[in-house]
Amino acid sequence: MKIVGIDAGNTMIKAVLFDLSGRVLSVAECAGETHRPQEGYAERPVADIWHGVSDAVSRCLQQAGTPASDVIAVGAAGHGNGLYALDKHQQPLFGIQSIDHRTCDTVHALEISGADKRIYQISLQKPWPAATPVLISWIKQHQPERWALIGHLLLAKDVIAHFLSGAISADFSDAAGAGLIDYRARGYSRELMALYGIEEAIALLPALRESCEVVGHVTERAAQLTGLPAGIPVVAGIFDVVASAVGSGVVNTGQASIVAGTWSINQVVVDKPDYLRPVFMNSIIESDRYMAIEASATSAANLDWFLREFDDGRGGQGAARSSDSVAHVQPNAQLPLYHPYLYSGRKSEPAKAGFYGLGGWHTRADMLFALFEGVTFAHRAHIDRLRAAGIPFTQAILSGGAARSCVWPQMFADVLDIPIRVAECKETGALGAALCAGVGVGAWRNLADAAQQAVQINPGELLPQADRVAFHDTRYRVFKKLELAMREMWQEAG
Repeated sequence: MKIVGIDAGNTMIKAVLFDLSGRVLSVAECAGETHRPQEGYAERPVADIWHGVSDAVSRCLQQAGTPASDVIAVGAAGHGNGLYALDKHQQPLFGIQSIDHRTCDTVHALEISGADKRIYQISLQKPWPAATPVLISWIKQHQPERWALIGHLLLAKDVIAHFLSGAISADFSDAAGAGLIDYRARGYSRELMALYGIEEAIALLPALRESCEVVGHVTERAAQLTGLPAGIPVVAGIFDVVASAVGSGVVNTGQASIVAGTWSINQVVVDKPDYLRPVFMNSIIESDRYMAIEASATSAANLDWFLREFDDGRGGQGAARSSDSVAHVQPNAQLPLYHPYLYSGRKSEPAKAGFYGLGGWHTRADMLFALFEGVTFAHRAHIDRLRAAGIPFTQAILSGGAARSCVWPQMFADVLDIPIRVAECKETGALGAALCAGVGVGAWRNLADAAQQAVQINPGELLPQADRVAFHDTRYRVFKKLELAMREMWQEAG
């Protein structure tokens, strides 16, 4: 028996075939294109997701060399927030990604009015530019012609469930992470929507389901396009950052997951979402456990940009070669520093990326060291806020692109001063989605049971090295001072 897990990020759609031990049998991916019709916009048509899923799933099944009839279920994970809309006939309208920044004025207006405080009390999330309700509010205010056509408001993985099964559905993990629900009522809230000026949007939002709940079955049309067996169950699916945690075995209270991919994701499982101070985002794993999340678009996407613009021309394996370069850099106080704010900073802050302290003697490897370290510093800033909120943890599981580096996992251990372990599966988001599908069809009792049976963690534990801890700690303090010094300039630059 096999399960297909689909992971739809902002840049890539992956389809992965797993057996019930969690072993990867085949992987295929389809790169997507972000459309930027104006500065600050980041859009991806719904039809592009449909095409990406068709292409990735069909190639994944072809590569597997096993009968597609062995597949018993399919589940999807997708990037949280953003906004995808269908018209009243369930045909594609538009898609907005979670790296969009068109709504900064809308966020500012909510903050000026004080509505953001009540919004946080209800949804445990403050407004930020790509948050789903903020985008809904912006569309209503600025594109009334689009607003009038909307029949259904979805998130990325909901588009996939609809494509595969025809179901219009949402799940609690994604809706919670998007700031769409009242945590006390565990459902949509008219008061919350009214604070955003979009009370009528409730009628456009799908019914909420558990992540592992079967919402439909693969249609004949989807089967023709993907190669999946017609009639197999499709589950509601899961928010991709929570999927990465689940696919890393992080499902029980007190466990921590760090995902270093496009976004810097830092998350801890808690029994109740009660904190000493607000955290950036909250989500739901299952009915009795929540995920406290600190995150921003400040992680390994910085390396993707560096390689795209400044690679040395040898082609291929750029990330691995960069890690090798960093491994040969001798730590010293004169190394440059890097702010990893290519895609802005936290929430609505207008931060910008930059190298600091560059000298004519510095090399490409020195700059890469600064980039690796700066990305890890951004993770530390989020970890510090989780701890300040009274959410302690003593170790973490690392996944995402940085987890495959020969140096980055140890740097995480040194910068965060905690033991780090690495998930064995490289496709943790897809595995989390597949585990949801397996629970949905009874292969496992629940996600904790699924993680215990199908998630493998590399046996080696990376411990902090005292001399490196002290070295990075000194540089982190300079990193933060630079951030404060640059804030006024960033504001002026917009």
